[in-house]
Amino acid sequence: MAFKSDLKYSDVTPEAIYMNRRQIMAGMGAAALGSIAGPGLAAGRYSTDAKPNSFDDITSYNNFYEFGTSKTDPAKYAGALTTDPWSVKVDGLVDKPGNYDLADLIRGMNIEERIYRFRCVEAWSMVVPWNGFELRQLLRKVGVKSGAKYVYFETLVRPEEMPGQKRRILDWPYREGLRLDEAMHPLTMIATGIYGRTLPNQNGAPLRLVVPWKYGFKSIKSIVRISLVSRQPKATWNMQNPREYGFYSNVNPNVDHPRWSQATERPLGGGLFSRRVPTLMFNGYEKEVAGLYKGMDLTKYF
Repeated sequence: MAFKSDLKYSDVTPEAIYMNRRQIMAGMGAAALGSIAGPGLAAGRYSTDAKPNSFDDITSYNNFYEFGTSKTDPAKYAGALTTDPWSVKVDGLVDKPGNYDLADLIRGMNIEERIYRFRCVEAWSMVVPWNGFELRQLLRKVGVKSGAKYVYFETLVRPEEMPGQKRRILDWPYREGLRLDEAMHPLTMIATGIYGRTLPNQNGAPLRLVVPWKYGFKSIKSIVRISLVSRQPKATWNMQNPREYGFYSNVNPNVDHPRWSQATERPLGGGLFSRRVPTLMFNGYEKEVAGLYKGMDLTKYF
């Protein structure tokens, strides 16, 4: 089944300037975003009070191997990626499978801003003001069938626009997965932008997963497929090197990467000699998510 729309993705995602968003919401609000995106960017109830990194920090230092292995490659090469039109295949154990035009897929979602801590496995971190919606909104929209236990995701494969895919760095497409209860947790979101602007290509446009208590590589970018499945799905880095990258990949200062400690991290934006700080369990979201893993040995299920 295919779903088409006259709307473009750019018609759905707000392009408000972050620092003036309250004024814009008051002046434009529902008229600007219409019935698709909702009345505006509401303050996220799970936002951290930490100071966000600058827009330049967030958009110029990225892991996105589809564009290259250097942290600066995504900003350099991602401009060639075509993100409009965009469609997402939804399949597996769902009530409404199909190839959805992006505008139709996210129609009616409650778009809000959430400022989340974001930590990379290489022991650096940043604070990002994402705008988007809870993944569970989308899952409820397509309908989750009984027997579904995991959610599987795939990234776009388009080597003519994503030069990193011309090399066998990874087994393309990039794949990720979550347990269903993780996917349905209200902290888990689909981001469509940062700082109130449309999501830049290098950050995973036009939509990416954000799971703030896990290492950044779990937050798959440029999603083109979402599947509900009964068995634990393949995940790229877990497939690549299961000794170093577990399926869960929860931020845990007590579980070191085999080649470096995860006990501390370096906040991005403080310069080369910025002070390292202690890594927080579940990236600071322990109160919200620890219950998901009650009774599990987190050194085994890392």
